[in-house]
Amino acid sequence: MKKYSNSEIKARLILIVGITLSVVFGISMVAILYSLVFVVQPLEPSPNDTEMLQIVSSSFAVLLGGLLGLLSANGLRDKQDKGPDNDQ
Repeated sequence: MKKYSNSEIKARLILIVGITLSVVFGISMVAILYSLVFVVQPLEPSPNDTEMLQIVSSSFAVLLGGLLGLLSANGLRDKQDKGPDNDQ
């Protein structure tokens, strides 16, 4: 079995977390759009619906911020180990 280096483990972890956050965000957006387009809504929303929308909007902001932070931090690479022949 091959032993992965720290950078390979970090890359795989970032990939898995990024895909998971993207899938959750996508499914949530599709569910909200479906409920807005195809479900009959009353003219005046109930107080429970208003609170739920505020909670969902906060959750989406946190989810999107985490996804963007993960993708932007991906550009920060670990320093590569210099080999014994590259003493600088």
